[in-house]
Amino acid sequence: MADEKKLSLAGSVSLGTGVMIGAGIFALVGQVAGLAGGLVPAAFLAGAVVVAFSAYSYVKYSGSNPSSGGIAMLLKDAYGPGVIAGSFSLFMYVSMVIAESLLARTFGTYLLRPFGLQGSPVLVPVLGVAAIALAAVVNLVGNRLVEKSATVTAAVKILGIAALAIAGLVAAGPSSLGKVLSGGAGQAPDQGILGFLAGTTLCILAYKGFTTITNQGGDIQEPKKNIGRSIIIALALCTVIYLLLTVSVTGSLTVPEIVEARDYALAEAAEPLFGAWGVGLTIALAVVATLSGLLASIYSVSRLYAMLQDMKQAPGLPGDIKHEPLLITAGLAIIVTVFFDLSQIASLGALLYIAMDIAIHVGVIRHLSGDIGAKRWIPAVAILLDVAVVVPFVLIKAGQDPLTVGIAAAVALVIFVAQWWAVSRRDHTFETTGQEAGS
Repeated sequence: MADEKKLSLAGSVSLGTGVMIGAGIFALVGQVAGLAGGLVPAAFLAGAVVVAFSAYSYVKYSGSNPSSGGIAMLLKDAYGPGVIAGSFSLFMYVSMVIAESLLARTFGTYLLRPFGLQGSPVLVPVLGVAAIALAAVVNLVGNRLVEKSATVTAAVKILGIAALAIAGLVAAGPSSLGKVLSGGAGQAPDQGILGFLAGTTLCILAYKGFTTITNQGGDIQEPKKNIGRSIIIALALCTVIYLLLTVSVTGSLTVPEIVEARDYALAEAAEPLFGAWGVGLTIALAVVATLSGLLASIYSVSRLYAMLQDMKQAPGLPGDIKHEPLLITAGLAIIVTVFFDLSQIASLGALLYIAMDIAIHVGVIRHLSGDIGAKRWIPAVAILLDVAVVVPFVLIKAGQDPLTVGIAAAVALVIFVAQWWAVSRRDHTFETTGQEAGS
């Protein structure tokens, strides 16, 4: 690919922030409040710390080996082209598809808020499916259009959300800051420290969009320099925005009010401060954020699937179909959007992503640290932090929503079994071909 057709630093940062801001702040604030109570801003800050340690492995590997589908290549280099690499690559892929569904249902929920239909079990998924279809069509045009739209919408989101958050802090008064510092909206987590850590698990979803940058490393100008810069800039921007907005929300609403409006908490928080115009602005920003997030995510995730197909780790459709990875990705995202609600989608995505993240760090420590110049203690800390947040999350969810935990376990099992079958079939084919060539 000619360098002028590749994504610039601004384009790759926009792509990453487009995914992060869309999925994170609009969809997850209410979900996090249900676990972390009034400590929502602290949970988002803790999530940023966890992801900062996690990002190190990705930055070091991508700086040495930039490629489209970088995470799949990292797992392959760490574990070889077998069941482990293929399974955790698909964990990443499925978690990213789930994130697209989170964006899609958030789009539908906020768009229906002015009509009082935000809880509609029919209209929310219908609008979500329409958003996925639109994003897929736009992606068919090419990555230059994706970059141009991502750059514009990222600027709109960052400026709009920052302005809304600052205005919210001013309108709520200095007391809102004191309220947050003394426990957010005045209520500690029901499950104490375990609830806070479980809430932090969901906050990690708000930042994992940085992997979008890793997965499109081959499409970035000067990748060895710009991948790391893009990730650092995108994470820093999103952390500041999340903290501003969550402080504003917890200063405006009580925890029960946030939880009650968990799927559209930002719009709910704008109403007592700014009235109808504030709600309208929040909804407009949510629509822009979720649609642009879908554009960026479908672009990156379809590239990852194409890489997995090239590595014989993911199946294809029957016949010769153009844009197959894009169609498969959009189709799976539509299925998840139709059959799962926002809480279930967020939980499934978090569990699969963190499992894959731990596998990444183990691979770097055991097999890749010397090759990519990584210090082993940093991914080791990342593993400890991942375990520290995901174990409380699983314990709490197993009591509150055992079905979702069971579905996550079933998806993981299906992926491992399918990979074992695919690898066995591939190895058998190679053996047969070698015997025929030798006879």
